Amino acid sequence: MSAAISPNPAAGGFLVAEMSQPRLAVGGLVPFTTIDFPGRLAAVIFCQGCPWRCTYCHNAHLLPAGVGMQSWPEVLAWLKTRRDLLDGVVFSGGEPLLQRGLTTALAEVRALGFDTGLHTAGIYPERLAAALPLLDWVGFDVKAPFSEYASVVGCEGGNSARTALETLLASGVSFEVRCTVPPEFGTAALARLREDLTRIGISNLTLQECRPSGGIDHLH
Repeated sequence: MSAAISPNPAAGGFLVAEMSQPRLAVGGLVPFTTIDFPGRLAAVIFCQGCPWRCTYCHNAHLLPAGVGMQSWPEVLAWLKTRRDLLDGVVFSGGEPLLQRGLTTALAEVRALGFDTGLHTAGIYPERLAAALPLLDWVGFDVKAPFSEYASVVGCEGGNSARTALETLLASGVSFEVRCTVPPEFGTAALARLREDLTRIGISNLTLQECRPSGGIDHLH
């Protein structure tokens, strides 16, 4: 059973209910990466579904909610063959926190001996808080100055992002805050974003440049 999707301006044009299946919906898998989980050789699991519609999204095929392309039991069985070969597993998306099965999946991966990482935009602060005890690292994607989220994600998501960042900062879990910079994102907007982050105690921001192909490059 997939999540429900309906028009809703408050959700950037789409209302996506919590993914109803108890198991993780997997939209893709990268079996080996050295860049998505700092200091670890890792696999990346792409979770299906996201309620936001970022103007530059480079994983648009993962936006619709659904059962995904691979079953979680199959992925978990494959991960068992990667023990002693990989250090960690990163859950990316889409928005992994959309899925009810995420915390169970994190616990299962940790039981295999892997470190766990999460890529998130902080859409669901309470779900992030529940997942943090099961995480070794979080890559947090901040989209814009908190009062200007609608111009990028299609809804007023800045308050959720700020709350999620404050929760992450208080947890003690290692993290990186990064921003993919749209072409129309000027230096003044970046300055406002840095000011917002400084106010909650975050001084480091990694910038990533949008590419026409939809990918991203690290600026610094």
